[in-house]
Amino acid sequence: MNRLTINIVNQSPFDLPAYATNGSSGMDLRANIEREINLQPLERILVPTGIFIELPVGYEAQIRPRSGMAIKHGITCLNTPGTIDADYRGEIKVILVNLSNEEQRIAHGDRIAQMVIQNIIQAQWNQTDTLNETTRGAGGFGHTGKQ
Repeated sequence: MNRLTINIVNQSPFDLPAYATNGSSGMDLRANIEREINLQPLERILVPTGIFIELPVGYEAQIRPRSGMAIKHGITCLNTPGTIDADYRGEIKVILVNLSNEEQRIAHGDRIAQMVIQNIIQAQWNQTDTLNETTRGAGGFGHTGKQ
C-alpha cells in the first residue's frame, strides 16, 4: 500500500482523521462546532472541521458522504465529491444537506463526512477536427440501458 505524508493543522479537540481499518479508503471528518445544529428538511449548511491540510501538488482530497448518515438520517454531502486542491490552505468545511422529512441534529464531534486522498492527472488537450469512432458513438443518457 502506498503511503503519503501530509502536513496537517488540527484546531479541533479531536484526534487527527484516521483510517478505521487497514482496508479503509476514507478518513472520517468530525463537526467542530460551538453549538448543536438542528438541520431542517432540505436545509443545507457549511460545517467546519477545524482541520487544515497541505497537500503536495499532484494530489487532491475528496470529501464524500458517510453511508450511515445517509441511510439512517437522510444527511448527505452536496457537491460530492467535494474537491480540496493542493494549493488550498483554508479550513476543511463540509456542505451537508438534510434530505429526510424530519429535523436532524448535528452535534460537536459527530462524524459528518469522509476524506479520501487521490492522485491527480492534469490533462493536456490535443485539438482535432475528428474523434475515433466507437460502437456507442454519441449515444448517452440511458443509451445502453433497457430497450
